Amino acid sequence: MLQTDRLRIRPFRVSDAPFILALLNTPGWLQYIGDRGVTDLPSAKQYLTERLIPPYQQHGFGFYACLTADGQPIGMCGFAQRDYLDYPDLGFAFLPPYIGQGYGTEAANALLAYAQSTLLLQQIAAFTSMDNAASICLLEKLGFQFQHTFTIPGEGEELRLFTFSF
Repeated sequence: MLQTDRLRIRPFRVSDAPFILALLNTPGWLQYIGDRGVTDLPSAKQYLTERLIPPYQQHGFGFYACLTADGQPIGMCGFAQRDYLDYPDLGFAFLPPYIGQGYGTEAANALLAYAQSTLLLQQIAAFTSMDNAASICLLEKLGFQFQHTFTIPGEGEELRLFTFSF
């Protein structure tokens, strides 16, 4: 779907289940995003078919697999349409060996350009845990502006909400 200097970015497929199993069980995912109950290949396939793949048809966008030039999946980046936010929100997660090497910035910039040129979005939201310094830094580097703190309805954790306007 998209290509950058170092990444190929494409929609997820059911065959990505081994990667999803690994990513969703990294310490960073569990700490900052939360346990999604993906503990084996069948539950990873279910997560893909129920959570990651349907938004492409429902909203015209979703989260995408980020792969190195040789096809190795290293992360995910994309957009979610959530009932409690006014705009689609940007999210990203990478396997630990690829964090801090600019892949998140590269993927997010490519997807923001796609959101503007193809999806014709005018504003994007993003949110992060209060103590997720790396994500806050990346959002600010991308040009997101902090708006305020909020909590997701039905949950108790206070989060930082950011927006980006084209």
